[in-house]
Amino acid sequence: MRASGLHPLPADALQWRGDECPLGDAPELWSLVREADFADFWADTLPQLQAEGWTVELLPGFAHASLPVTGWKIELQPLSQPRGMGSWMLSLGVELQTRDGSETLDLVPLLARLISRDRRWTDAQALEAIADDALIRLHLPGGRHIDALAAPLKAITRALVDLLTQPRRRNDDSLLISSWDAQRLALLREGLRDTMASHPSARRDWALQGDAGLQWLELQASGAAPRQVEPPPGLGITLRPYQREGLAWLQQLRRHNMAGILADDMGLGKTAQALAHLLVEQQAGRLDRPALVVAPASLVFNWQAEAQRVAPALKLLTWQGPRRSADIARMPQFDVVLTSYPLLWRDAMALQRQPWHLVILDEAQMVKNAGSRTATAARRLNARHRLCLTGTPMENHLGELWAQFHFLLPGYLGDARSFTRDWRTPIEKNGETLRAQLLAHRVRPFILRRRKSEVATELPPLTEQIHRLALAGRQRMLYESVRLAADEQVRRILTQQKFAGAMVSILDALLKLRQACNDPRLLEPPGPAELAGPDIGACEGAGVKLGWLRETLPTLVAEGRRILVFSQFTRMLRLVEPELRALGLTWLTLTGDTATAERGARVAQFQRGDAPVFLVSLKAGGVGLNLTAADTVIHLDPWWNPAVEQQASARAHRIGQHKPVTVYRLVIAGSIEERLLGLQARKAALAEAVLGPGAEAGTTARFDLVELQALLAPLQEAGD
Repeated sequence: MRASGLHPLPADALQWRGDECPLGDAPELWSLVREADFADFWADTLPQLQAEGWTVELLPGFAHASLPVTGWKIELQPLSQPRGMGSWMLSLGVELQTRDGSETLDLVPLLARLISRDRRWTDAQALEAIADDALIRLHLPGGRHIDALAAPLKAITRALVDLLTQPRRRNDDSLLISSWDAQRLALLREGLRDTMASHPSARRDWALQGDAGLQWLELQASGAAPRQVEPPPGLGITLRPYQREGLAWLQQLRRHNMAGILADDMGLGKTAQALAHLLVEQQAGRLDRPALVVAPASLVFNWQAEAQRVAPALKLLTWQGPRRSADIARMPQFDVVLTSYPLLWRDAMALQRQPWHLVILDEAQMVKNAGSRTATAARRLNARHRLCLTGTPMENHLGELWAQFHFLLPGYLGDARSFTRDWRTPIEKNGETLRAQLLAHRVRPFILRRRKSEVATELPPLTEQIHRLALAGRQRMLYESVRLAADEQVRRILTQQKFAGAMVSILDALLKLRQACNDPRLLEPPGPAELAGPDIGACEGAGVKLGWLRETLPTLVAEGRRILVFSQFTRMLRLVEPELRALGLTWLTLTGDTATAERGARVAQFQRGDAPVFLVSLKAGGVGLNLTAADTVIHLDPWWNPAVEQQASARAHRIGQHKPVTVYRLVIAGSIEERLLGLQARKAALAEAVLGPGAEAGTTARFDLVELQALLAPLQEAGD
């Protein structure tokens, strides 16, 4: 008995009314030391004693007996209406039937305690496994407890788990919410509807009041399709059905004074949809201020060409070049001002003084670091509306998604510190899948994402092949030598610094190992000898990847294939050039060193068929380009996440492509490159949980100590 927490009482410890003991004469009495311990004893220990064969008999008036729930009360009362955002207090209560009549208890602290004690209530799969008709014990102060039906508790937790675990969002026994939380209220009502229908004794008391933000979020939660918008006259292209839906969605954002992310798959025409939206705004007379488009420098010429093709009626000013200060006074005369991210912060003062109708950030992952000069300059722009375009709405971690929302809807996801505490840490470190689902529910009304496989079924097939190549000779010995040096370097650094602080040095060590996979000469200082290239017949000094190109490219070109060759190392592309020269093949090159004025010309040359091979650096050509003349893509080296490679492959596999596309990925078997493939798959799970199936995650390195040790493991033989 003592093991269960009970202690014997003296025989004269209790006085019975009428000198009669209901349990018979002179019983041996045991009790808990503290009255407050009865709730836990009743919930945890008593079922074990019953399972061992103990009989439990309740006497009338026992204070710790479970009280049944007879009704539910949910009330929303306006608290204040600060400028731009309404505030409410959400009260949750359960009604009980007691000896003295009915009693209403605040549910918020009871649920908060339940969630903190039982991890099932933060795990989506475990929560779903709880039977709806199960009775859940909730502990009250003073040792009492109630048994509540699981179904409404599950519905409330799904919608409010983050608020229930945030003391700062509670005011006494109510939850403080704002208009940004209106969508979660719709989720709550939807979840309770079926429960309440099957339990008529339960009741709800709603008093909803809202503003534009509340109406927008509830409209999105209802699943209602945006109002159809006719393509504007003068549009230079015929919008596909999904692009018309995108235009309607953009117009609905503008109508409700909201912002969002157009996150269609690469190659589905995000630029065209944005330009159609701008043309609608112009023709409706709402473009009384210019719109600002900010794009990577490599895509400025692409926007110029697309604007001329899609919406030639828009007056476009390209803000670049040494004489751009002379254009400050001319800005209001144009419909659209186009500039690059570097100029956004260099010319921040001039661009922030100009009022904008709409600011569009193309490849918006460029502002993933909220503290960067670029992101700060973007947030300070004076704009009525804001829009992000990106095929990868979340890259390495949830903080980068927050950075985009901090630009679009400041305050919607809280500040950076609270977002890390309330969302990133529970989801990324603690694995709280229920919270990940709730975050997804909160952000998806502001994200429109369509996959090629869903909306562009007319696209020809894309086939991916991983070619595993074995290291041999000098390159194999070099790899192992570099690996041992990298392993020693990392171990030494980790004895001096914490893992996070040593990341720069760790990445440098891994970089050398990845360079050894490509070609030994990447580890040497660049010089004239590098540009001369190897003897085609001598493979000892060159890498096996160049050997593969040497054997494969002539066959592909002879078959009439048009080929994109991507590498993240510009020097690797320079090593490919003498190989092509020796093979008698013509080529074009596009890297970060290519002058801006030349980029568009080289893309046009390849599209015309001037050369069968296009050497492109992953950073310079991985986004935004239209290279549908290609039907073959070769990735010479894997990156930390396949999202970047997929973006690069999408330069060929996009609207306008009429031929099947084949993608070759060259990987050194048993090396750091092959282990990167496994790391890529694990990193994709986080983005899928928040953004839905097919979302990409992580274009930069993010791994733990165990994964680092695997990356630095010895070279394995094929089949090991």
